[in-house]
Amino acid sequence: MLMLKELRRQGRQIIGSILGVAVIGYFTFHAVQGDRGLRAYFALNLQTELAREERDALRHDRMMIERRVNLLKPESLDLDMLDERARIVLNKVHEDDFVIFRAR
Repeated sequence: MLMLKELRRQGRQIIGSILGVAVIGYFTFHAVQGDRGLRAYFALNLQTELAREERDALRHDRMMIERRVNLLKPESLDLDMLDERARIVLNKVHEDDFVIFRAR
């Protein structure tokens, strides 16, 4: 009888320890793997960095387009550039121009 009581007492201590380890393991697992855990945090940081890079590329493209549009405003219109762009886009040349074909 005394031995049975001793086993129950030790069993409760062991079960308490096992339960404590299980609870700590549960929270640790979810702190790493959960929806708001470390893996999700690092994935979100990666997505943020990729979005910033894309934003910077789009800003650069927009600045280039705005610069070209500003060159077409009447107060800053460069007639030579306009003539050059018109010839390239329309695939036309003036009769006095020399055309040099390059192999691609």
